[in-house]
Amino acid sequence: MAVIEILAKTILASFKQPDPLFGLKYNMNLYRGCQHQCIYCDSRSLCYGIENFHDILVKVNALELLRRELPRKRVKGVIGTGSMNDPYMPIEKHYRLTGQALELIARHGFGVHIITKSALVLRDLDLLAEIKKMHCTVSLSISTTDDELGRKLEPGASLISERFAAIHALAERGIQAGVCMMPVLPFIEDSEENITAVVRRAAECGASYVVPWFGMSLRDRQRAYYYEQLDRLFPGLHARYERAFGERYEAPARSAGRLSALFHNLCHEHGLATAAPAAKPQAGEQLSLF
Repeated sequence: MAVIEILAKTILASFKQPDPLFGLKYNMNLYRGCQHQCIYCDSRSLCYGIENFHDILVKVNALELLRRELPRKRVKGVIGTGSMNDPYMPIEKHYRLTGQALELIARHGFGVHIITKSALVLRDLDLLAEIKKMHCTVSLSISTTDDELGRKLEPGASLISERFAAIHALAERGIQAGVCMMPVLPFIEDSEENITAVVRRAAECGASYVVPWFGMSLRDRQRAYYYEQLDRLFPGLHARYERAFGERYEAPARSAGRLSALFHNLCHEHGLATAAPAAKPQAGEQLSLF
């Protein structure tokens, strides 16, 4: 793995309408590539233009761009981060781009939604509590309750148990926290027992929502890498995938409809929403919270 410092041209991408999953108006990626190296990661796909996903590209001028771009935004919507890489991968301990970006987001009165597989998010607990005056949600990506399975699938990420503990700590501070239960990997995680365990554990930890995707994507370089890892970690599964999905882009979970029905019943039983809470965008002059 190499760490390469680069200069970005812009840092905030805008949506015409808030996206349906998390209510995002803007998206922000401070890094390219990801140290968590999840074996199924879609960001390896050719369409994203990341030549070597093991290399970490650091946008060293990201904070300068953010200082310039935030005051120009007329709509104080929710800024999402974590879609293409994890904002709290280990390198964040050194560069602290996410932490400093959150300081700027708080200062300018924007909301935030974070997706992460790292308990490092708790480092910025005070900042997140400040941002929640506008809107703050944190989604921990979790699709199993098994630490050993998590180590295989997501070798560089925090343990599953540590992620559930992070949800508990966030909820204790009044920050809306939940689970992104996605992807649910066919033949590995698509059992009633696994779905039930994730939902119940989320509820026990104080999560307010669980957002699911019963399946995964499979395309070009992502598929090739995933199949290599299946051969190494789960002998025999590669052939089952090829028989079940061929060259299809989507690989749905087995009995996805039945699992979805079970999931929604469990969420209703435990008082969990099945979508992240959205904030209403606000227009107007940028005001400081400090």
